[in-house]
Amino acid sequence: MNDAELLRYSRHILLDAIGIEGQQRILDAHAVVLGAGGLGSPVALYLAGAGVGRITLVDDDVVDSTNLQRQIAHTEQRIGQPKVESARIAMRQINPQPDIRCVARRADSALLDELLADASVALDCSDNYATRHALNAACVRRRVPLVSGAAIGFDGQVGVFDTRDGEHGPGPCYACLFPPDAAVEEVRCAVMGVIAPLVGVVGSLQALEALKLLAGAGRSLAGRLLLIDALDMDVRTMSLPRNPDCPVCGRRDAA
Repeated sequence: MNDAELLRYSRHILLDAIGIEGQQRILDAHAVVLGAGGLGSPVALYLAGAGVGRITLVDDDVVDSTNLQRQIAHTEQRIGQPKVESARIAMRQINPQPDIRCVARRADSALLDELLADASVALDCSDNYATRHALNAACVRRRVPLVSGAAIGFDGQVGVFDTRDGEHGPGPCYACLFPPDAAVEEVRCAVMGVIAPLVGVVGSLQALEALKLLAGAGRSLAGRLLLIDALDMDVRTMSLPRNPDCPVCGRRDAA
């Protein structure tokens, strides 16, 4: 790090759990962010501000007036622009240093496998069940930790799915919790609504977990799911066991 970087990231460097070494790992990292909407907005802004060296944003949607109630990376002036490009403008205004790649395409298995080839962490900020599973499968294949978030109404959740071999062996993947073949009713903000600050809370927690993973700081949410009931302001965590018969990460072990 040069003098300007030491000053910019000094509040991280002052933290014993991060220090210069942890901040350097953040600067050297590559984060793939799937979704540039309600969750992806705070994720992208905080990762850029924190100095993540490379950030890949993936989203095929454009900014709409109904997004502005909660998607803080976008503005009235950028309605009609691709969300990834709008988010990049906002990120650059905070920190011009990160290398930001915008992918204005709908994510499929082939694209995700390509993007994760050299990724340090992936963040699921999407609202589509099939896409979530495609990202999880790619993370398992590529041995990339996944930070997942979701928010609807007044309810939010954050989880870390890390199937790399750790101190206690590999953790569960997203499919251990939500089987890919399960019948799930899609619930989206456009239909069900969401209280605006909740996506900021969930997205900020996702960014926090990602930065901890990158810096090697503290204990991640791997093997646990954080549940938020914002209406009653109740926050709790539940343990997530690994499914040895999981069709995604169980299959990896058998390979």
